[in-house]
Amino acid sequence: MIATYLLIPAVLLLIGLIWAEREQRPGRVLAFKTPLSALFVLSALLTPHAQSHYFYLVLAGLVLGLIGDVCLALKGDAPFRAGLVSFLLGHVAYVVAFAGLTGPGGWFRPGFLAICAVSGLVFLWLRPSLGKMLVPVLAYVVVITLMVLAAEAAVFNLALPRREAWLIFGGALAFYLSDLCVARDRFKKPGWDNRLVGLPLYYGGQFAIAWSVSGMF
Repeated sequence: MIATYLLIPAVLLLIGLIWAEREQRPGRVLAFKTPLSALFVLSALLTPHAQSHYFYLVLAGLVLGLIGDVCLALKGDAPFRAGLVSFLLGHVAYVVAFAGLTGPGGWFRPGFLAICAVSGLVFLWLRPSLGKMLVPVLAYVVVITLMVLAAEAAVFNLALPRREAWLIFGGALAFYLSDLCVARDRFKKPGWDNRLVGLPLYYGGQFAIAWSVSGMF
C-alpha cells in the first residue's frame, strides 16, 4: 500500500517534533507538526477506498485533527479552545463514521461499562482543575468516550474486515490515551513527558484510523 511509505517521513517528522517540544521552540513545533499532521490526511487519500460515507467522515475527522494540531501548537487560551473545538468536531465525525458500521445494539459489549467507568474517573480527576473549562472538557470526554465505544462495537461486528476493524479500535484507543496525556499536561502536571508519550500515541492513532478506510463500504 502506497500510503505506508508515508511512515518514513512521518517517523522522521515525529522525532523532530518531540525534539522541538523538548527544546520548547514553538516555531519549530509548528514547523514539524503541520506537515506531520498533513501526512495522515494524505495517507487516507492515498489508501485505496470506496467513495463512501465512511471515507468522507473519516477524512473530515482527519482534517479537523490537522486544524486542531495547528491550534494547539500556538500559545494562549484562545488557540487552545479553538483546538479543543476542532478535535471535538473531529471526534463527532469519527463517532458517526464508526457508528454507521454497527447498529446501536452492537455497542453493548463486555468493555462498555469499563470504558464508561474509566472516562468517569478521568473527569472526576480533572474536575478540580478545570475552572471555566469544565463544560467544554465534559463535552469532550463524552464524545471521545462515544468514539471508543463505537470503535469497540466495530471489532465485534464480524461482518467487517478484521484488519480494518482492529485499525479502527486501535486507532481510537490510542487517540483516547493521547488525549489523557494532553489533559494531564494542560490541567494537572505539565511536562515534556506528556508529549513524549502522547505524541506517538496520537499520530499512531490517526494513521491507523486513516488506513481503516481501505476495504470499508
